[in-house]
Amino acid sequence: MREMFTITGMTCAACAGHVERAVKKLPGVQQAAVSLLAGSLTLDYDENLLTPADVIQAVEAGGYGASLPDKNDSPMKRQEAEVLAMRRRVITSICFLVVLVYIAMGHMAGLPLPAALTRPVPFVLIQIVLTGIIVVLNRNYYSKGVKTLLHGGPNMDTLIAVGSAAAIIYGLLSFVQIVRAVSAGDMALAESWSTQLYFEGAGMILTLVSLGRFFELRSRGRTRSAITQLMDLAPKTAVVIRDGAEKAVPLEEVAVGDLLAVRPGSRIPVDGVVVEGSSAVDESTLTGESIPVDKEPGSTVCAATVNRTGLLRIRATAVGEDGTLAKIIRLVEEAAASKAPIARLADKVASVFVPAVIAVAVVTFLAWLLTGHDVSFALTRGISVLVISCPCALGLATPVSIMVGTGKGAENGVLFQSAAALEAFCHVGTMAVDKTGTLTCGTPRVTELLPAAGVTERELLEAAAALEQDSEHPVAVAIRTYAGQKGISPAPVTEFAALPGAGVSAVYQGQLSYGGTAALLAAHGVETDSLRQSIENLADAGRTPLCFAMGERFLGCIAVADTARPTSKAAVEQLHDLKVSVVMLTGDNARTAGAVARELGIDQVRAEVLPADKEKAVAALQADGSRVAMVGDGINDAPALARADVGVAIGAGTDIAIAAADVILMRSDPLDIVTAARLSRAVLRNIKQNLFWAFFYNIIMIPLAAGVLYPAWHVTLNPMVAAACMCLSSICVVSNALRLRRFRALPVQEPERKEESVMQRKMKITGMMCMHCSGRVEKALNDLSGVTATVDLEAGTALCTVEDGVTDEVLVKAVTDAGYTVDSIDAA
Repeated sequence: MREMFTITGMTCAACAGHVERAVKKLPGVQQAAVSLLAGSLTLDYDENLLTPADVIQAVEAGGYGASLPDKNDSPMKRQEAEVLAMRRRVITSICFLVVLVYIAMGHMAGLPLPAALTRPVPFVLIQIVLTGIIVVLNRNYYSKGVKTLLHGGPNMDTLIAVGSAAAIIYGLLSFVQIVRAVSAGDMALAESWSTQLYFEGAGMILTLVSLGRFFELRSRGRTRSAITQLMDLAPKTAVVIRDGAEKAVPLEEVAVGDLLAVRPGSRIPVDGVVVEGSSAVDESTLTGESIPVDKEPGSTVCAATVNRTGLLRIRATAVGEDGTLAKIIRLVEEAAASKAPIARLADKVASVFVPAVIAVAVVTFLAWLLTGHDVSFALTRGISVLVISCPCALGLATPVSIMVGTGKGAENGVLFQSAAALEAFCHVGTMAVDKTGTLTCGTPRVTELLPAAGVTERELLEAAAALEQDSEHPVAVAIRTYAGQKGISPAPVTEFAALPGAGVSAVYQGQLSYGGTAALLAAHGVETDSLRQSIENLADAGRTPLCFAMGERFLGCIAVADTARPTSKAAVEQLHDLKVSVVMLTGDNARTAGAVARELGIDQVRAEVLPADKEKAVAALQADGSRVAMVGDGINDAPALARADVGVAIGAGTDIAIAAADVILMRSDPLDIVTAARLSRAVLRNIKQNLFWAFFYNIIMIPLAAGVLYPAWHVTLNPMVAAACMCLSSICVVSNALRLRRFRALPVQEPERKEESVMQRKMKITGMMCMHCSGRVEKALNDLSGVTATVDLEAGTALCTVEDGVTDEVLVKAVTDAGYTVDSIDAA
């Protein structure tokens, strides 16, 4: 069972690691991942051995808070509240710090002090009071730091608490010496001790750390911008029809079964079914398709889509977390909260970082004492080591980049199901791609007409349409569709017979006629020598040549092919630019597959691969030592998707293929493969930069704070400067991750299109029973030149955008040839 918990009290990577280790000790835990950025714990466990209450108890025993997510709460809401509280705390702390610094150090710059504060005891007492106020304002560092220390899991709060407390305790001991000196009348000694106070240093450390955390929290909020934009797509209110009256209510109050009214121009608030009205709905926010989809009673609608034209009344079928938009958001959030393998190094370092820093600080303090320096100098060096160390930067290095990266992927139609998939995609060296439906449109269409001598193209097409009118073979459908575009209706035939593997025969215009392979015609005494070379050239080019004869008269040849998607060639070229080789897997014959490969510039072809053997083909590619990604869309691709290092499913694929995939391409565009590859590389590069900065910062700054440069150049690091540097390190890491927000998918240069007037036609179709039916009708219509169609299975309609010259008869013919019935066709 998988459960997500909300974790509170974490401030750095050491916190996340401590929570993760505490949970992993529980019986029945299979996998645990803690996200510092999201404040969450994702746990896979055996519900027979473990309960959520046990998990919460284990986390609380480790010094942190845990709870199951509140439906009315969200990480963003918690973060907004935390930022607001932190802002108030920082502003108040700064106000008292300014006064404290003025009193403690103003006289050094010649600034005047009240006469009462010129005496040693009042001078120190007012500093103690002001420092105490700042300590109270920032007391969480002490409560959390001490608690985690007592539980054996010291974190960044522990470093801050120990460092500032050491300065305060030293100052209090100095105050005792001042009181003794004043009581003894030794004012010179009292003045000397009053110059060895570090109250302003403690106050500065606490205030600067809080200021840095405030900026860090605010920057973290920007990393969730993509998720925020997705959430903002859904309206906050809905118009519910109750007792015949419309009433606007908060979205949270809408229940399954409620009847809602959606006016033109409004976003649909929940998933539902249209019960009244008709309209065109813009679904581009979810599918990326710009053409609105026609909706009428019985049609399904999704939350966040836009009602464009008419008033709709819908019945809610899924609300809240059960809706389509919520599922996409949840997928992005889970991917952002998951851990990439590269984070293991930072996790290992963070697990020992804080204890190691405390040890280094103690050694630094003792070393300076033993070398003859006074307590004040040694204590300053130890405090600097404590406050300059930054486990927070280590903890943020990976998750902030993952969160921004997965968000940018969602914006560009690429959904990564986990951080591991995002990282793995970066290392892919071989892209295995299914041909049909992925690189190609998946629907054959007529590409060439080659009539024999003395035969016109129309005569050839009329005969071919007549002979193929009763065949269900895809090439027959392509010929009928093309004939319909040319306004040709097939003439009646008799004695039709399908000849498996060869073609068809029928009596056409009183003569026994044939359509199919050249061998079929040759077997019945029809010579095709006049076009033999052309037929061979077509076959070499990946076309399927179909020869036709009426009686013993050779009519000519029609070439049919499953053409490549418009962006396939550009996708292959860009993958080559990324040094990724492309292998095409297909069940087609080697000649056809080779022609497509040459057209697209594909490196390798594995043709005539049976569906069950695709998984073996992927395994063979992996055996060559390359990381392999498999891109597919069908049920037969699922084993190969699971076998690959990264499985990629196009959004129009089957649910089984999508379930087996690590990455989902929502727009079914081959160029999105490139987008996924480029984004994964950008994210991993960003993570490496963050880790370098985090490690480099600590490796350089900790020795500097310890005073390694003091013997040679008398260079030291003041604790206040150390605190500022520590804050900047975290801000730098988050800021670097935010650069990923500038990621843009590479545009592809589309061919220029001449301006033509277009119109929309709405068709009512019967006979469609499933998604395969609607897909077949949609492909039949889209195969027509000058037609762009969207089919709604639930409504039984097709909305067609057609250019001049495309008649209603052509549209009806395409649907009829696909095996379905057009009841009506009207202007949309």
